Amino acid sequence: MHKRIVVSGWGQVSQGKEVIDTIQDPLGLMAQAAVRAQEKNGFDILEKIDGIMTVMTMSHYYPDAARQLAQKIKATPRFTHTSGIGGESPQNLINKASGMIARGELETILIAGAETYCPRIKNPARTDNALFQGLPESYKDDDIIGATELELRHGMSQPIHGFPLFETALWAESGLDLDAYLMKLGKLWSQHSLIAANHPDAWSKKRYSAAEIIKITPSNRMIAFPYPKRMNPFVTVDLGAAIILMTEEKAQRHRHKKSRSVYFVGGGYAKDRQRFMVEKSSFTNSPPLKAAVEKALQRSALSLEEIEAFDIYSCFPCAVGMALKMLGLKQSDPRPFTVTGGLGFFGGPGNNYSLHAVATMVEMIAEGKINNGLVTALGWFMHKHAAGIYSAFPTDTDLRQHDLDDAKAPLIGSQPVPIAGKVTGKGYIETYTVIYKKDGTPDYSVIYGKTEKDLRFIANSNTDLETITALTTQNQVGKAVQFRFDNQEKLNVAYLL
Repeated sequence: MHKRIVVSGWGQVSQGKEVIDTIQDPLGLMAQAAVRAQEKNGFDILEKIDGIMTVMTMSHYYPDAARQLAQKIKATPRFTHTSGIGGESPQNLINKASGMIARGELETILIAGAETYCPRIKNPARTDNALFQGLPESYKDDDIIGATELELRHGMSQPIHGFPLFETALWAESGLDLDAYLMKLGKLWSQHSLIAANHPDAWSKKRYSAAEIIKITPSNRMIAFPYPKRMNPFVTVDLGAAIILMTEEKAQRHRHKKSRSVYFVGGGYAKDRQRFMVEKSSFTNSPPLKAAVEKALQRSALSLEEIEAFDIYSCFPCAVGMALKMLGLKQSDPRPFTVTGGLGFFGGPGNNYSLHAVATMVEMIAEGKINNGLVTALGWFMHKHAAGIYSAFPTDTDLRQHDLDDAKAPLIGSQPVPIAGKVTGKGYIETYTVIYKKDGTPDYSVIYGKTEKDLRFIANSNTDLETITALTTQNQVGKAVQFRFDNQEKLNVAYLL
């Protein structure tokens, strides 16, 4: 009989803006969430925990967060580990931890993560990339790199720049005019805001209508076309979460009789061979996303039709839209696509959002609201994907090898497309975005496309009124462009034809 893995404890904490005197750093929030997870667990386990895994914190730097958390909760684990950078990290840690317990390497594992991004002083210092504000300049690990040098030169470096490129391509594929397409996104995000409004730990409790999400106003300025502020993730939050994993046998000895056991029944992980945006052959498909979910479903012996609730990683609407496409789901599907409200309303705390999704999903299963659920998570620009399935009913799944297999052979999809660094002549647009200044005026555009020799290019366009109007009113995907290389600025410049 294979060892069955149970999520025996889960906890979440939210440190609201009103907190002044007892402010916790991320490590403090992790400890608080761990204590709450222990309370759900039904017996004191933290000081005896075998293993501790932590999600990489980016709002504050810890040389060894897992070991430091162990000291804070007075634990002496035999194993500690901290993830790298990426939103897929929480679910991937769960996949790894389940494998370790199934193999008998450890008996109990605490997984925790937290961020404290909420500014608590007037006019706080802002860096060019606030997402990484806690990492020291000496941090050189490869996982901090999200874009190539060519992309960085053309102003494409952060998620707020990259994900709109997916959305513009999906808009073109939809065949809808802009107003109809934006309303479709607005309705999806409105549903997310409603769920967040009813979540006790959500950062935003305001329900927004579709019109309020898509209408450009001073409080909902355009960030990067086609996304106004309310379609972006809510990063400036103070949130923490933790779960405890162990074998069913150990958990049953101390389980609360009033709640159901929750089993981890299958997970999957995959990475795109086309790591960077400029390398992708398609901006509307994600083979590794599909592969990660299919692995989880196959391993859990469940079908997509049997899944009762989802938490699809929701940093931007396109992340949900592409997942629905990859999984063959319609936006009208009656099952929830999020159990928290997503990163835009519940909050998107660095790498750690999906641990909140798991904790929420597990609680819903334990309370009998649903019988099972699927969580997806992604890192960088659709590069790394993890999925996990949780259920009130155990399956005869052997979890011992899955995480090892995924780590050994994670790459999915085609080789990167050939790229032209300097371009002259003609080509066509595959996708694009316009980046806006804080005052609401256009700053610059980023265009991806192919040359006449079928090489991928990236370019900026002029920001004259005619060009910007064309880009932001009618979809220009597939349209011809003329481009040249600006030797002084070292940039490709594209002109609409």
